[in-house]
Amino acid sequence: MRWASAVSLDADPAVAIGEVVASVERSLSGAPAHLALVFASPHHAAAYDVIGAAIAAELGDAVVIGCSGGGIIGAGREIEHQPGISLTVGSLPGAAVVPFVSRMEDLPSGEDEALWRAALRVDEDPSALLLLPDPFTFDAESVLGRLDAAFPRAVKIGGLASGATRPGQNALFLADRVVREGVVGVALAGNVRIDSVVAQGCRPIGEPMFVTASERNLVRQLDGRPAFEVLRDLVERLQPYDLELARHSLFVGLVMRRHRESYGKGDFLIRNLMGLDPESGVVAVGSLVEAGAVLQFHLRDAATSADDLESLLTSHRAAHPDPPAAALLFSCLGRGVGLYGKPDHDSALIRRQLGDLSVGGFFCNGEIGPVQGQTYLHGYTSALAIFREASS
Repeated sequence: MRWASAVSLDADPAVAIGEVVASVERSLSGAPAHLALVFASPHHAAAYDVIGAAIAAELGDAVVIGCSGGGIIGAGREIEHQPGISLTVGSLPGAAVVPFVSRMEDLPSGEDEALWRAALRVDEDPSALLLLPDPFTFDAESVLGRLDAAFPRAVKIGGLASGATRPGQNALFLADRVVREGVVGVALAGNVRIDSVVAQGCRPIGEPMFVTASERNLVRQLDGRPAFEVLRDLVERLQPYDLELARHSLFVGLVMRRHRESYGKGDFLIRNLMGLDPESGVVAVGSLVEAGAVLQFHLRDAATSADDLESLLTSHRAAHPDPPAAALLFSCLGRGVGLYGKPDHDSALIRRQLGDLSVGGFFCNGEIGPVQGQTYLHGYTSALAIFREASS
């Protein structure tokens, strides 16, 4: 298995495509390309209809997929607020790479594996699904649960196309096609596997509490008290720095594994705090919350996000000491320079922890990745797909 990644900042799409293709071909040194992922910034929107086709024409039999991105990532660099095209290519001997494209209405409404295999045209049992949906026309959150049921052994990871302000502006690339709705992706099988790292970038405050009354996404009581009162009392006890964070970066963590004596990093699914009602005592959460769930409030800032990703990568490296072949980074538009105040933060951290590997990807309108074995749509997250040979 060999990988190469390249990025071009040239404002002329023809020049940019020529640069990234030439760079990856040099790096592959004649090894055949089997999978290519291309991401293009909105500065190249006028060329969206030809970008995928031009790259597919240069790479022979490679499966080419990709999408538009408000920021793009390639060769370990994160390009924001300027023209960019990135290309990440894998030579994957012994792997099966099956592309798919679908509109939302054409996918099965249930969890039957046979129907999903037919819809995605997947024959082998996939080890991973890379997913690039359009956020305006594809309800990723509802589909992911059905995919988990249909393909329980497959890692699902990816990100929602970005850079557009209304339906029809995003582009999804599949070989020489460009579509403006639905999802494109690939199913991977054979001699390739993906390990996932999902860094949600939050730290807990207060204590875990039981949800003792709820209705859909409305939390009415925590440990028998009105949820708003519990949160108000917690915020009043915060130190000045955390108090300021709570004004704009307060989130809810829902425990994924309830039956434990204590909860730590990776045990929570982070969700947005959607609203508060002092009169009724209700806290609205960006997720369904069942009575009996365990909930803890969280804060996010640059230091916490950096520490979270570094800790997860350190743990991953300890569990997998052999260096990986490559990585794809699906990072939130709210990270990058806007969060850290400097470019390339997450990509540089990945390469420091995992080695000087090819890192491509883009900044997403939502990130797809697993938490405690279930796949979710996230926000403000970096979801990392780490590629290895299946035997490694």
